[in-house]
Amino acid sequence: MDIVNDVYAILEKFPSSEKWGLSSQISRAAVSMPSNISEGCRGSDKELVYFLNIALGSSFELETQLEISFNQGYMKEDSFRSILFKLNTLQKQMNAFRTSIKYRTK
Repeated sequence: MDIVNDVYAILEKFPSSEKWGLSSQISRAAVSMPSNISEGCRGSDKELVYFLNIALGSSFELETQLEISFNQGYMKEDSFRSILFKLNTLQKQMNAFRTSIKYRTK
Protein backbone atom coordinates (compact mmCIF):
# COMPACT_ATOMS: atom_id res chain seq x y z
CA MET A 1 0.00 0.00 0.00
CA ASP A 2 2.96 2.33 0.53
CA ILE A 3 3.64 2.20 -3.19
CA VAL A 4 0.05 3.18 -3.98
CA ASN A 5 0.33 6.16 -1.62
CA ASP A 6 3.68 7.14 -3.15
CA VAL A 7 2.22 6.88 -6.64
CA TYR A 8 -0.70 9.17 -5.81
CA ALA A 9 1.70 11.72 -4.28
CA ILE A 10 3.82 11.62 -7.43
CA LEU A 11 0.80 11.91 -9.73
CA GLU A 12 -0.25 15.16 -8.04
CA LYS A 13 2.81 16.75 -9.67
CA PHE A 14 2.13 15.45 -13.17
CA PRO A 15 0.93 17.87 -15.83
CA SER A 16 -2.83 18.07 -16.21
CA SER A 17 -2.45 16.99 -19.84
CA GLU A 18 -1.55 13.52 -18.55
CA LYS A 19 -4.67 13.18 -16.38
CA TRP A 20 -6.37 10.74 -18.76
CA GLY A 21 -3.18 9.28 -20.22
CA LEU A 22 -0.14 8.14 -18.32
CA SER A 23 -1.49 9.21 -14.91
CA SER A 24 -4.54 7.03 -15.36
CA GLN A 25 -2.46 4.05 -16.46
CA ILE A 26 -0.08 4.47 -13.51
CA SER A 27 -2.81 4.74 -10.89
CA ARG A 28 -4.63 1.68 -12.27
CA ALA A 29 -1.45 -0.43 -12.29
CA ALA A 30 -0.56 0.66 -8.74
CA VAL A 31 -4.03 -0.11 -7.35
CA SER A 32 -4.15 -3.41 -9.24
CA MET A 33 -1.27 -4.91 -7.27
CA PRO A 34 -2.76 -4.95 -3.73
CA SER A 35 -6.24 -5.50 -5.13
CA ASN A 36 -5.23 -8.71 -6.90
CA ILE A 37 -3.28 -9.97 -3.90
CA SER A 38 -6.35 -9.40 -1.72
CA GLU A 39 -8.63 -11.13 -4.19
CA GLY A 40 -6.28 -14.10 -4.42
CA CYS A 41 -6.32 -14.55 -0.65
CA ARG A 42 -10.01 -15.44 -0.78
CA GLY A 43 -9.51 -18.66 -2.71
CA SER A 44 -7.31 -21.70 -3.01
CA ASP A 45 -3.53 -21.71 -3.33
CA LYS A 46 -3.93 -22.17 -7.09
CA GLU A 47 -6.11 -19.05 -7.26
CA LEU A 48 -3.64 -17.13 -5.09
CA VAL A 49 -0.79 -17.97 -7.48
CA TYR A 50 -2.99 -16.85 -10.39
CA PHE A 51 -3.72 -13.48 -8.76
CA LEU A 52 -0.09 -13.06 -7.68
CA ASN A 53 0.86 -13.49 -11.34
CA ILE A 54 -1.55 -10.70 -12.24
CA ALA A 55 -0.21 -8.48 -9.45
CA LEU A 56 3.35 -9.15 -10.57
CA GLY A 57 2.42 -8.25 -14.14
CA SER A 58 0.87 -5.00 -12.92
CA SER A 59 4.06 -4.22 -11.02
CA PHE A 60 6.10 -4.53 -14.21
CA GLU A 61 3.58 -2.35 -16.05
CA LEU A 62 3.94 0.23 -13.28
CA GLU A 63 7.72 0.05 -13.47
CA THR A 64 7.62 0.71 -17.22
CA GLN A 65 5.16 3.59 -16.83
CA LEU A 66 7.25 5.19 -14.09
CA GLU A 67 10.33 4.93 -16.28
CA ILE A 68 8.47 6.66 -19.11
CA SER A 69 7.34 9.37 -16.68
CA PHE A 70 10.87 9.92 -15.44
CA ASN A 71 12.20 10.09 -19.00
CA GLN A 72 9.52 12.66 -19.86
CA GLY A 73 10.62 14.81 -16.92
CA TYR A 74 7.43 14.31 -14.90
CA MET A 75 9.33 12.96 -11.88
CA LYS A 76 12.41 14.01 -9.97
CA GLU A 77 15.21 11.49 -9.88
CA ASP A 78 15.07 10.97 -6.11
CA SER A 79 11.34 10.21 -6.24
CA PHE A 80 11.87 7.87 -9.18
CA ARG A 81 14.73 5.99 -7.52
CA SER A 82 12.86 5.72 -4.21
CA ILE A 83 9.66 4.28 -5.65
CA LEU A 84 11.59 2.04 -8.04
CA PHE A 85 13.50 0.57 -5.09
CA LYS A 86 10.25 -0.12 -3.23
CA LEU A 87 8.67 -1.60 -6.34
CA ASN A 88 11.63 -3.88 -7.08
CA THR A 89 11.60 -5.05 -3.46
CA LEU A 90 7.88 -5.82 -3.71
CA GLN A 91 8.42 -7.69 -6.98
CA LYS A 92 11.01 -9.91 -5.30
CA GLN A 93 8.68 -10.53 -2.36
CA MET A 94 5.74 -11.41 -4.58
CA ASN A 95 7.89 -13.74 -6.66
CA ALA A 96 9.27 -15.48 -3.56
CA PHE A 97 5.76 -15.81 -2.10
CA ARG A 98 4.42 -17.21 -5.38
CA THR A 99 7.31 -19.69 -5.57
CA SER A 100 6.76 -20.84 -1.98
CA ILE A 101 3.07 -21.47 -2.65
CA LYS A 102 3.83 -23.39 -5.85
CA TYR A 103 6.42 -25.47 -3.98
CA ARG A 104 4.12 -26.37 -1.09
CA THR A 105 1.26 -27.38 -3.39
CA LYS A 106 3.35 -29.92 -5.29
